[in-house]
Amino acid sequence: MKRVAMLLFPGVQALDVSGPLDVFAEANAFVPAGQGYQVITLAAPPLPLRASNGQLLGADFNLEQGHSAADILLVPGGPTLPEESPASELLDWLRSACALAPRYGSICTGAFLLGHAGLLDGKRVTTHWSDARRLAELFPQAQVEPDRIHVRDGALVTSAGVTAGIDLALALVAEDHGAAVALSVAKRLLVVAQRQGGQSQFSPFLQAPADEGSPVARIQRYVQENLDQPLGVPQLATEVAMSPRSFARVFVREAGVTPAEFVQRARIDAARGLLEGGDLALKVVAWRCGFGSAARMRLVFTQRLGVTPTQYREQFRRDG
Repeated sequence: MKRVAMLLFPGVQALDVSGPLDVFAEANAFVPAGQGYQVITLAAPPLPLRASNGQLLGADFNLEQGHSAADILLVPGGPTLPEESPASELLDWLRSACALAPRYGSICTGAFLLGHAGLLDGKRVTTHWSDARRLAELFPQAQVEPDRIHVRDGALVTSAGVTAGIDLALALVAEDHGAAVALSVAKRLLVVAQRQGGQSQFSPFLQAPADEGSPVARIQRYVQENLDQPLGVPQLATEVAMSPRSFARVFVREAGVTPAEFVQRARIDAARGLLEGGDLALKVVAWRCGFGSAARMRLVFTQRLGVTPTQYREQFRRDG
């Protein structure tokens, strides 16, 4: 019997807690008695504490009682963690507890707590796509992989946002009891045992420019309004009366990506919107968004999102 311990704290994301713990609890129905999981929760007083959704949560043990008891120690996320400075007492506890756990890790923004404890240094990690840049900025010695659903690096496991904690728990069950057991649990919970693609399919590629009146912002709007046209550097530079070389240099400095990369992202985002919102034929979507052909769009989607346009439509189509 393996003990899975989940850390709780004020403002924790309740689904980060309940999703993975449900996976381990359900797995007990598919393994011999005594070979499954005991799930416990740990928290510092006072209790109960309030989750980010307003729910009141209790805990099985305080931190010291559960200090050396975990075979798997997980730290869930919370909406405010990317901007918080955790208490030194909690970080000391994390360093000590994780050193004793054969496997430990985080769900969603729980990675920030591990980072402040120095437990991400030199490790490959992930977190919610919208917080990946912040994680990399705060902890430059970590290798942040923003498109991964979950990552295993030695004893450390980290997952993407919220429901990705379920994916991580299923992966741990598969390690312990095989893919067939993990699949049975996934079917019981009505989730997929292994998602296709990475986090990019859930995140917007395009970010609003800081200065809406800048030449770069004007070009970004022009690109989005003319996706079916040739959008090379010479054409774009002409629109703002700049030389191609100067335009490319200024664009990279202000936008953080090359003009070609921005155009590619704009085409992908536009195609995603059309795939989510209607039944247009793939060749029509590809033409309107400037891919030229459905085959080219399929190649780009597979490379950048990890799914085909058809798979993307099936996952994200808006009904009605």
